[in-house]
Amino acid sequence: MPSSIPVDDSHVDVLHQSVSRIASADGFHQALDRVLDFAVQVVKCDSCFIYVLEGEDLVLRASKNPHQEVLDRLKLRVGQGITGWVAEHREPVAVSKEAFKDPRFQRFNELPEDRYEAFLSVPLFSRGRLVGVMNLQHRDPHVYSPRDIRLLSTVGFMAGAEVELARLETQNSDLSQQLETRKLVERAKGILQRDLGLTEEQAYLSIQRQSRQKRRTMKEIAEAIVLSEEVRNSSRSE
Repeated sequence: MPSSIPVDDSHVDVLHQSVSRIASADGFHQALDRVLDFAVQVVKCDSCFIYVLEGEDLVLRASKNPHQEVLDRLKLRVGQGITGWVAEHREPVAVSKEAFKDPRFQRFNELPEDRYEAFLSVPLFSRGRLVGVMNLQHRDPHVYSPRDIRLLSTVGFMAGAEVELARLETQNSDLSQQLETRKLVERAKGILQRDLGLTEEQAYLSIQRQSRQKRRTMKEIAEAIVLSEEVRNSSRSE
């Protein structure tokens, strides 16, 4: 029979608390931050990044160290760098020292972690589908044990589903907002067509022009038009 990894009560408590916190996260970025917090508890490290697969790109969405200037903007293509290699081959990579000399390594001047010695990268999966990659780094040479790799890979499997769920919820929220904006714009167009005798296209272009001139979103312009109509109607009924 294969040997199992001994787990004491403290490990079970950390696992239970972390899974509960990830599952109760409010939104995409909070879920990622809690996955990251759990990962650095499991394998102590100097840096941790989470890249999320979006189309053909891996986008940096979470970081243990503050990197607001590149968070949500830094992208890697699948196959690019060690991170992209892990995404392409769907298997972990562990480099104990001089990771920056690995032929697969991709340097980014914005990230001081690129000068760190050790690098561990694992894929994140949801129902067998790749959803991202998690990277751990150490400033000094560090040998990642088979246990470290198994533990982080397990985090990857556990976290992948939560990452995917949080992303879908965010996408659904964005879609709802788009639909709400579309309804408002349609209503505002109707008001302009009726009051100013404009065609549908002219009404749309009028809202668009005001949006540019006033530096407001089309939703805000449409809301103002609809509100003005409601105020007029209210005044007439008094």
